Amino acid sequence: MNWFLTEEQQMIIDTAREIAQKKILPVREKYDHEGIFPWDVVNALSEVDLCGLYIPEEYGGFGGGVFELCLAVEELSKVCGGISLAMAATALGTFPILLFANEEQKKKYLPPIASGKKLAAFGLTEANAGSDAIGMMKTTAKLDGDHYVLNGTKQWITNGENAEIYTVLAITNPKRGARGVSAFIVEKGTPGFTFGKHEDKMGIRASSTTELVFQDCRIPKENLLGKEGMGAIITINTLNYSRPGVGSQALGIAAGALDDALAYSRQRVQFGAPVSSFQAVQHMLANMATEIEAARALLYATARTIDAGEKKFAKESAMSKLFCSDVAMKVTVDALQVMGGYGYMREYPMEKRMRDAKITQIYEGTNQIQRNEIALQLIKNAAS
Repeated sequence: MNWFLTEEQQMIIDTAREIAQKKILPVREKYDHEGIFPWDVVNALSEVDLCGLYIPEEYGGFGGGVFELCLAVEELSKVCGGISLAMAATALGTFPILLFANEEQKKKYLPPIASGKKLAAFGLTEANAGSDAIGMMKTTAKLDGDHYVLNGTKQWITNGENAEIYTVLAITNPKRGARGVSAFIVEKGTPGFTFGKHEDKMGIRASSTTELVFQDCRIPKENLLGKEGMGAIITINTLNYSRPGVGSQALGIAAGALDDALAYSRQRVQFGAPVSSFQAVQHMLANMATEIEAARALLYATARTIDAGEKKFAKESAMSKLFCSDVAMKVTVDALQVMGGYGYMREYPMEKRMRDAKITQIYEGTNQIQRNEIALQLIKNAAS
């Protein structure tokens, strides 16, 4: 399908595809099995200026938007959904700064992210604060002179110990509920900031997932994002911008799975004919291809809507994350079925694709939460 891309956007796809084939494919299996963080791939992305696709030129970025980010993440995820996450999760940690930082903060923190010299992470989730992340939050930040003192633990933080710049949510006024949560920029190496458990995950194993531990961690007052009490607003807006990134990761995983299943079905001979000649297999391939194209259409339309400056896109953002991740899970299961026993073996990448796909239905808001958000927006729009 022709998506009427600009020359620059096509160049992004071609460059990301080359890195995926030359840098990711040779190490995909090893990094997944051993849980190795892909610093070599991050460096390769940095060398070709893909790290700052969504960051304005005045801060050292490419000057693109969510759409350009999605194009690159999709292409990388066709080969490995875990390795691509180093880029996608950095965007998640960067969006709060892009959207709410003052000029001084942007000039300090965006250029090293845009250049790929530093990765970012988003510190929201806690042990008892998952889907109800704001309501159940325990991490606190108390003002003490010119500093805020952070105490608490964040859990399941992507890019964890490998990031250098963190956006962290904490309670500054417990009496105000959601309006008492604030957001802070925290730098790696700040006294009192350490790392806890490194998670051993089912999928996306080349991505680092770590606890962030704050014990009397003193953060300069000027590292507050926006104003006190804006943490919930910052979180909601950040996730609205970042969820298409999850969709692009899921879409790439699904597209890669279809490519593998199609290639296998043409080579695998049973009953004297390639299995691609069997109608049952053909229908599975046709369904997978149709679902992927539908997911891509929704994702691209959402990303372009965001970049065009539309103010209200929470529903579409949730839809793109929900639909793409559900498609990724279904497609990887069906693609594995096409490959039969071979698909189930770790010797082949299909079982990895299925493991990687599952998390896209869970993080940055489970798909049940996405359905809640979509329904809420529908009802609000109908009442207005």
